[in-house]
Amino acid sequence: MQERSPVDRVIWLNGDLVPWEQATVHVLSHSLQRGSLVFDYMSLNATPRGPAIFRLDLHVRRMLQSCELMGLPIALNEAELTAAIIEAARANPDGHAIKASAYFASLEVDVVPADPRVTVAIAVYDPQTDLVSRSPQGAPPKTRRPLRIWLEKQAHQRRDDIVSPQAKVSANYASSMTAKARAQQLGFDEILLVDEDDHIAEGPTTNVFIVDADGILRTPPEKRVLQGVTRQSVLELARASGLEPTETPVEPSELMGAKEVFLTGTTAGVLAIESVDGEKIGDVCPGPLSVQLGELLRRAESGNDPAFDHWLTYIGAEG
Repeated sequence: MQERSPVDRVIWLNGDLVPWEQATVHVLSHSLQRGSLVFDYMSLNATPRGPAIFRLDLHVRRMLQSCELMGLPIALNEAELTAAIIEAARANPDGHAIKASAYFASLEVDVVPADPRVTVAIAVYDPQTDLVSRSPQGAPPKTRRPLRIWLEKQAHQRRDDIVSPQAKVSANYASSMTAKARAQQLGFDEILLVDEDDHIAEGPTTNVFIVDADGILRTPPEKRVLQGVTRQSVLELARASGLEPTETPVEPSELMGAKEVFLTGTTAGVLAIESVDGEKIGDVCPGPLSVQLGELLRRAESGNDPAFDHWLTYIGAEG
């Protein structure tokens, strides 16, 4: 196998900028062995005023909330974590994705770490260039758009009495990983999971919206799903457009009678669903509302909507 050149990027690691390949953790670390790593993922977009992070404030607050829920005593406050993310972004030109992680790097034998020090690492990178293209398996098959969805019948999404749905922690993704793998083997692109009451919850890394049979834009209540930053942005954009979205439980049977169903997420944006369990959704896909909201979101992310410019944190030297 031909040896690849190292990735020419640096990782912000506890206040230092270290080469990409040196940002490592021991195989026996608590974060790896117990799934205790907390993270957040955000986008860095090109705009007329230079690169900008989309809704950085919400991402930082969500990450700190996840640390609190999981008992990680992160030493950084909101202002310090914000400054660290901006520093990492400036140090990695042409990066498009930002993943900030907080974890117990110490080697531990118990489920409760004896060493409570939390390591913080911030990676800014291009997913395609720095990860996908370097995979020994090459690029994965392109996901179809719109999506064919499998409604997961075996695994339930996050349960509040086990791990809070609001905690963005690595352990929370294990069940959806295996469920999505099963669905892909059956020819589906993505899955939707239900909550403990068998209401529609969310996708593994996305929130879900429907335009129901009465034309009402709905999404499952925040209490049962991750506080998606893109979800919140779409709700605000919809209200600004004169719509009245509601946060109400969604029954699985309502998906089949919906006019539109779509997913939202940092990577996904607004992504229309063509079918669920092989049953076609609506008369046209993508539907008019998913197209409208997707365009409004793209305009906001790219700095082309002055009304939502406050959602952007510009990382140029002038800030």
